[in-house]
Amino acid sequence: MEMMNWLPEHSAALQDLRARGLSYSEIADAINATFNTAYTRNAALSRAQRMGLAGLDRFEPSLPGHLDPPRPSVPELPWIGRLREGQAELKADLLRWPKNFTEMVEMPQLRCAAVAPRHLSLHDLKRGDCRYPYGGDVEGETMTFCGHPCRSGSSYCAPHFDLSRDPEASARPVLNDAWLQAVGAS
Repeated sequence: MEMMNWLPEHSAALQDLRARGLSYSEIADAINATFNTAYTRNAALSRAQRMGLAGLDRFEPSLPGHLDPPRPSVPELPWIGRLREGQAELKADLLRWPKNFTEMVEMPQLRCAAVAPRHLSLHDLKRGDCRYPYGGDVEGETMTFCGHPCRSGSSYCAPHFDLSRDPEASARPVLNDAWLQAVGAS
């Protein structure tokens, strides 16, 4: 970042232009035009802060038409009032402790591929090897890949390709006859 030193006449011009109500962008442009400098809006703002000129009070923009129109008050929507009336019940529901489950919950059957992976590293994988990942779930655990020959048109071997697809979604056609008729394709 380039350091720019403000000369006393530049600082005096900044103070004068700020007193006139110009924005910091306009002040930087005016000083640059007068003294052939390259100050930015942020440089003018920072210098004004160091001089004690840039407080929390903001001047109105000096160019006409730059004032934001006053914001109209937003009427309260009818459903908000109903929500406020029911907040006591809502809070009571949120503050209830979760129920303790003492019964056994049956775990869902997980799908798995009937293939013994070769556990190749990413470096050892060759073109046409299955890229189905194993491991890497825990911090510091090495991730390996299946490494068996890929199915045609896929990055996975046949068992991992089938495992990575939802069998129910894959069996359904993407566009049914009603859709095709609606778009005029059949």
